[in-house]
This record gives sequence, C-alpha cells and structure tokens, in this order.
Amino acid sequence: MAAAASVIVRTFRFTRALRFRIAVSYVVFFTVLLAVLGVVFRQSLEKTFEDQTRYLLLDDWDAMKGYLQLGGKEGPIWFYDKNDPEEDFIVRRLMRIYMLADSEGHPLEFSDIYTSIGLDSPDYIKSVLKSVLKSGEKAFQVRYGPQGLPYMIVSGPVISERHHVYYVAIGRPMDNNRKALKAFTQKYFAILPLAIAVSSLFGWFVAGRALSPVNHVAQTAERITHSNLNLRLQTRGAFDELDRLIESFNRMMERLHLSFEQMRQFSTDVSHELRTPLTVIRGQLEVALFTASTVEQYREAMLNALEDVERLSNIIRALLLLSQAESGQLVLNKTGIDLSEMVRELTEQYQIVAEAAGVQLSRDLPDQHCTIYADRVQMERLITNLLSNGIKYTPAGGHVHVCVETHGDTVSLILEDNGVGIAADHLPHIFDRFYRVPSADPEKGLGLGLSFVAWIVKAHGGAIDVQSELQKGSRFTVTLPTSAALDGPEDSTFAAAQLGDAVEHPGQPNPVN
Repeated sequence: MAAAASVIVRTFRFTRALRFRIAVSYVVFFTVLLAVLGVVFRQSLEKTFEDQTRYLLLDDWDAMKGYLQLGGKEGPIWFYDKNDPEEDFIVRRLMRIYMLADSEGHPLEFSDIYTSIGLDSPDYIKSVLKSVLKSGEKAFQVRYGPQGLPYMIVSGPVISERHHVYYVAIGRPMDNNRKALKAFTQKYFAILPLAIAVSSLFGWFVAGRALSPVNHVAQTAERITHSNLNLRLQTRGAFDELDRLIESFNRMMERLHLSFEQMRQFSTDVSHELRTPLTVIRGQLEVALFTASTVEQYREAMLNALEDVERLSNIIRALLLLSQAESGQLVLNKTGIDLSEMVRELTEQYQIVAEAAGVQLSRDLPDQHCTIYADRVQMERLITNLLSNGIKYTPAGGHVHVCVETHGDTVSLILEDNGVGIAADHLPHIFDRFYRVPSADPEKGLGLGLSFVAWIVKAHGGAIDVQSELQKGSRFTVTLPTSAALDGPEDSTFAAAQLGDAVEHPGQPNPVN
C-alpha cells in the first residue's frame, strides 16, 4: 500500500509539473493543428479534383458538339473517322457515359453506364434546358452507380441546324479522385502519430530548456540561508521574461540582504549599547543591597539607577526610531517650509544652551524666503542635531556659526564651529550608528544624531558634506532641492506618533545624539 501510494504521489507531482503541462499543451495544440490541416488539405484536394473534372467535362462538351450531328433524317449521328484511332478513342469515351433526349425529355440515346446510374427524368430535363438557355451556364451534378462509384455529369441544350433543341448529358467517372483522396487520408493520418510522438519529445525538450533558468532560480533559492544572502544570478542577455525574472530575483535578494543587515545591525547595536547601562544598573543596585545602611544611601542608589534607566530608555527609543526610518516605516509629510525662518527660530532657542556652555552662536540668513519642500518635524531634527553637536564639541570661548545660502534650485544649510574637530580617518564613519570619535567625551551623546541627520538628508533627496580638522573645527554643509516636484505630500500620522517626544519642540531642545 505504501509503495502504491508513493507511486501515486510521484505521478501526481509529475503531471502537475510546469514542464509536463507546457509539453502536453504543446502536443495537444500541435495535434489539433495537424488534424485541422489534414482536413483542410483533404477538402482543398477534393475541390481541386472536382474543378479539374469540370474543366475536362467542358472540353468533352466542346468535342461532343463537333462530332454529334442532330436534326438529320437518320436521327442523331456521331460523325467521325473510325479509321482514325484518336478520333475513335475520343468518341467512344464520349459515348461511354452519355444520354440524348428531345426537348420534351424523351430519351433518344443513352449508354449502359448512364442507364445504371439512372436516366434523367423529363421534368429534370425541362428544368435544365430552361435554366441553361436562360443563364448560359452548363448544369453539373454528381451521380452514383450501383457500386457507389461517383460520376460527374454535365448537361445542357444542343441546338440543331433546324433549330431543334436537344438535351445532351455526358460524364466522367470520379473513382480515381476518390482513390487519390483515400490514399492521401490514409498516409497523412498514418504519419500523424509519428509526428505527434516527435512533437512530444521536442516539446518536452523545449519546455526543459525554457524552464532551466527557472529551475536555476529555484535551486539558488534553496541554497539561500541567512549567511549567504549575497547570492546573485547571472542574466542570459536575452532581455526576455526570464531575464526579467532573474533581475527581479536579484533585486529581491538585495532587499532581503539589506533587511537582514539592518536587523543584524540593530541586534548588534542593541546588545552593545544596552550591555553597559544594564551592567551599571545591576552593579549600583547590588552595591546598595549589600552596603547601604541608611535611607539616603538607598535613595542615592535609586536615583543613580533611574538616571541610567532614563539613558537606557533614550537609547532604545532612538534605536527604534532610526530602525523604522531606515526600513521606510516612517512616512514624510512634505510641505513648503521657509528654511531661513526655521533656522532663525531654532538658533534663538539654542542661544541659552550656547551661553551656558560659553559658546557664541551666530547666524547669517538671507532676507528673502528660502522655501524647500520637506517634512517640518524631520528638518527640525536635522538642524537641532547639528546645533547640539556644534555646541557640545566646541570649548568655552569658541563660536558656532549657521548660515543659509540659495543657489538656483538648491539651498544650502552650513554650520561651522572652531571646536575639537574630527580626524580625517574618522570622517567616513561619523554617520554610522553608535560611532563616536575616540577623543570625544562618551557622555556627550549616543552616537545616533548624525545617523538621523544622514537619513533625513537622503530622504529629502539632498546631500551632506563634512570638512574638519583636529583642534580647528568642523564645517557641515547640507544641500537640499527647492523643487516641490520631487515628491508629493504623504500621510504624517504615523511619523508624528512615533517621533512626537523624541523631536525637539519649541522651547524644549531634545535632539537624538
């Protein structure tokens, strides 16, 4: 039973395979096509034989009028030279299937073969005479003998010298035509099974060749694991549907690879950044548990733990927001924004922060509007992160300068300072998540602010450039397009809900660092 069930399953899978169905469809179509062509060819051949017999009968009719004399005292006479073999053969052939009648339909002469197929009735003779005399076209009919042999008969009037009308019918056998059609049919349909068998093999081969790239894609997909998402298929250069399938597969693999890389990076970042705060919290609580003896000592341990929990909460929130942004889950609500006015408002808010750090914050803004098509929430995040970094990494007595410039269809936001600066070998990595310049104070940020800045610039179709030297300062240049045709307004509900308490609001500077 198990073996029979296995055979049934394999048979079912084989018949459901795409290659089998394509080959069967090809064979069925080819079989129907050959059958239809055979029928059409047979009908065409039969029609050709009939037309050929008609032409021969018309030639016989003209010959008959030359040999048959009517209206004489002796009655109908076949006038020809009996000593001439050619004339004798022609007349005997004409008289082999022959009938002669008067205008009233009374038979005057007829051959034995014509008698076997049946003499024409007077009514039929009168109707033929009337029709042919009116139209001038001979009457043709197919008659069958006792053994079923077909004969084609042509009939019509013949007018004698005395203007008497006679009815004459002559014919030719069509058994050779029938034999030729029968031979054609037998040979054609005898070859048909062989043609079907050959087409089956050819269809199976063609289907296999056509589906080989698909099978290759399937085999590649089976080899894919989380560790080899960089597998790609080579296109065949045919620019057909299969090449488009391969290209779509490669693009899918690129998206999967990117998604897995983002997930892996997120997991790595989370495990790396959360380990230290959790260890510190645990250590503080353990020390308090074993060494604290007063309420104040317990309170101090709890306050320190709460500070680390808040730091941990900020890390988690920032990571989630950045991961959602990079995966396309945050939706931008782009509207027309005056960048110059936004910079003016935010620099005024950061004046207090700059004064507390002993840093001079200045701005240089154009008088005219600098309108860009952007998400207000994200642009505030970009500017506040740059301002926050500039102030934090500039020593007391230094300065941070912000300016906005317009250049045709682009606008530039430039923030420069004379702070600690960044070494050249660290510049390519400053936009990576959690990357901190080794000389920077680790307590000043999480290493996420510039990652958000890079994502916001990219999401708005812009570019960011950094120039920096150690102990001389840094210059960040953000270039954004001013054209509103780059993108359309999008729903901001999701973005606002996710970013609400992590974005700087007026009077509450709180950038993600």
